[in-house]
Amino acid sequence: MRQPTFYLPHGGGPWPFVDLGFISAHDVAVMRDFFVALPSTLPAPPKALLVVSAHWEERVPTVMTSPNPPLLFDYYGFPKEAYALTWPAPGDPALASRVAGLLDEAGFDCARDAQRGFDHGTFVPFKLSWPDADVPTIQLSLTAGLDPAEHLAIGRALAPLRDEGVLILGSGMSYHNLRSLGGGEAARISGLFDDWLGDAVTAAPEVRTERLTRWSSAPGARGAHPREEHLLPLMVAAGAAGADLGTIVFRDDWMRVRVSAVRFG
Repeated sequence: MRQPTFYLPHGGGPWPFVDLGFISAHDVAVMRDFFVALPSTLPAPPKALLVVSAHWEERVPTVMTSPNPPLLFDYYGFPKEAYALTWPAPGDPALASRVAGLLDEAGFDCARDAQRGFDHGTFVPFKLSWPDADVPTIQLSLTAGLDPAEHLAIGRALAPLRDEGVLILGSGMSYHNLRSLGGGEAARISGLFDDWLGDAVTAAPEVRTERLTRWSSAPGARGAHPREEHLLPLMVAAGAAGADLGTIVFRDDWMRVRVSAVRFG
């Protein structure tokens, strides 16, 4: 059964599992409940997860190939319990080969990484969704050029996986300007950009592609994303969506800035 694709906000650091002191209980509960409920919204249990995280960039698209990926604690300055989390989801070398093959067929150079572990864009949110860590999971990197058109094309190349039971998940944040987070100007800019984003992702697919390709001209774009790595997982999810329409499935003023999640299909 064909799986949808998603662009999801992965929050800040180990936010659902450690009291960070700067995220309200309301914000934690709202986003936690969204991730916990996510599997119940799917048409069928996924055979595997393919995650494109904002926290992995390589020169060319690079796929994780380890059968037993470790956790990569790529955050800093949190309490010690943040570094004792576990999420032993198995890797999927066969799926990694399939991903590499689809990208090769689409004309992309593709690399493989047998050492890479799950970064917090994967293990933090999806520990909530699949707490038993029983779904094979791999990550695919962003490419260092951060070109939106290239990432849309990567998504298009991966679209056949949806009919093979693979759930494609773009993990980022629809607002990611840590220097201004929480201020009144951040709230204003996040609202401007989120309004544009909602219109863009729910538009007809050809319009969606055109708008996402030129996202940097949107209202509030560079205020919301001084650097676009947390937005680009959306491009992969949207590219893999094909003709499927997008729907906003989560929207909240999280840490006083508006963030959204998108489902395609």
